[in-house]
Amino acid sequence: MTPNITELITNRAYDAWDKMTEKIISWLDVIVVNLPNIVIAIVVFFIVIIASKYISRFSLKLLNKTKLQHSMKGLISKFIAIVVILFGLFLILGILNLNKVLNTILAGVGVAGLAVGLALQGVLSNTYSGIVLSYIKQVKFGDWIQTNDYEGEVIDIDLRAITLKQIDNNLVYIPNKLVVEHPIKNFSSTAQSRVILECGVSYDSDLRMVKDLTIDTIVKNFDVVTNQKEVLFLWREFGDSSIDYELRFWINSTSALEVAKAKSECIMLIKEAYKANDINIPFPIRTLDMPKNFTLNTSDNNEDSSS
Repeated sequence: MTPNITELITNRAYDAWDKMTEKIISWLDVIVVNLPNIVIAIVVFFIVIIASKYISRFSLKLLNKTKLQHSMKGLISKFIAIVVILFGLFLILGILNLNKVLNTILAGVGVAGLAVGLALQGVLSNTYSGIVLSYIKQVKFGDWIQTNDYEGEVIDIDLRAITLKQIDNNLVYIPNKLVVEHPIKNFSSTAQSRVILECGVSYDSDLRMVKDLTIDTIVKNFDVVTNQKEVLFLWREFGDSSIDYELRFWINSTSALEVAKAKSECIMLIKEAYKANDINIPFPIRTLDMPKNFTLNTSDNNEDSSS
């Protein structure tokens, strides 16, 4: 009984081995027969990759002659490169006589596209938002913008995120979807920016003199401010330790960094002018009103310290 079972297993093993070797030989025959097509397909693949790069560069040169934004030009050139690569892949499938595979791929594109669309909603949303940002003229390379609590210069817009360079030279990558869905403050959309400075002087100061001196200091030191009417000086309130005011004037700048520099220069100039005219910018102080019969007993504190 046992020898029969052993012989049966041996025969089946030989049959399986024969079938496997026949299959491998048939595959080798197919590879040998299609070897020229495989070599041609490999050559076509490298040609398509190289051609896509050159075509993308050539299309970018043509687009540079148009009035489209730089980000939109880059997006279109990348899309053209992708189309060239897809065309090359279909050509390679045809060379390898994989027409059935091609038909299967085309038939499954619809179902796969639906599944991918559901799985990659966030990515596709960022991609669409990137296309929108590349097309609109309100945001472009070099603009200084503020969005989603971040502020900086736009240095890149791609299909995933917009890149801002902040004042401290750090880069911030904000997903395109967030930029499209939230307000954008563009400091570069106008030729001028306003400098706003808040300060205060002591209660014994001559307010009219302070106003005239402050306005004259701005007019004399900022070339863009030609007369006193271009400086807005407003007393705001009676503060805890000072009478506070707000100063506003325009400068020729589209960058928040230049506004910050102008504000810094304004602070130094006002401080120097106030010091020269004995005008005090008081520290925050607090006055304590003690009752008439109030006495401070320090004997206990002295005993504790001596012990």
